[in-house]
Amino acid sequence: MIDVMMFLLVFFVLISLNALPALGLRVALPYASNPTHLEVTRRVTLTLTAAGEVYLDGEKTTLEGITERLRSYARDTKLTVIISADRDAHLQPLVSLLDALKSAGIVVAESPADMGAAVKQALDKRK
Repeated sequence: MIDVMMFLLVFFVLISLNALPALGLRVALPYASNPTHLEVTRRVTLTLTAAGEVYLDGEKTTLEGITERLRSYARDTKLTVIISADRDAHLQPLVSLLDALKSAGIVVAESPADMGAAVKQALDKRK
């Protein structure tokens, strides 16, 4: 009985290893003679806790540390900053965080409502 189960296990493992590459079709992908260069965008998440602590990509930091790191990130690539704050967070740490972004040279900000309106406009143009 164990021999049969071992045979079935080996059979299914070997079949699954050989069957996975066969799931996709081999096609010759098209190419453009003048391709458009896409800008690389780095996403950074700033988190503000209810206690007023600030985290940059999950790492606890200070406002001064945020300013320096964001400046270095912005030199290399286009930067997108996402701010997520606890619903019980106070307003002053958020204003200080926005001030740190401003001193780092990141001044364009969109609220989720603005982004939703921009997406709606883009979809309306497609119709």
